[in-house]
Amino acid sequence: MAIRQLVAPSAAERAGLAALLRNCIEQGASVGFMLPLPESEIERFWAGVFAEVDAGEKVLLVCDDGGSIAGSVQLALCGKANGRHRAEIQKLLVHTAFRQRGHARALMHAAEQRARERNLTLLVLDTEVGSVAESLYARVGYTRLGTIPHFAMSPHDPAGAPARGSTFFYREL
Repeated sequence: MAIRQLVAPSAAERAGLAALLRNCIEQGASVGFMLPLPESEIERFWAGVFAEVDAGEKVLLVCDDGGSIAGSVQLALCGKANGRHRAEIQKLLVHTAFRQRGHARALMHAAEQRARERNLTLLVLDTEVGSVAESLYARVGYTRLGTIPHFAMSPHDPAGAPARGSTFFYREL
């Protein structure tokens, strides 16, 4: 397993990231998308991420395992003058074929390292209540701030289903 920062992705890396996102969403990850999910929506999402990386607004880290992109995480830098000390951890994704191998923990550690290198002192994130990620964030040292009920839908929820709660965390570096 190797973690690296991705700045100018190759066509193969773009395809790997698209497959990663689709896999996670199809397995129920609540990361902003609903099923069915057209390929064009995935492509638009990653194009936006790459534009933010190019603009210096975001750091994209990927985890390689055996030649495949096994996971990724984003560090969204705050552009406000009064918030340049903080960033948001976004879209921690690990492909189901690579789970339970420490990839998520390694990606979180790498994101924190990049934050420290940028002299950031505060990281924030949110995740679906009851998700596997919720317990991971507590185990890697994040402080649970609280829960907002009915915050977001999960990708498999039928139309009209109530939105699920989201738990917010922070970590001081």
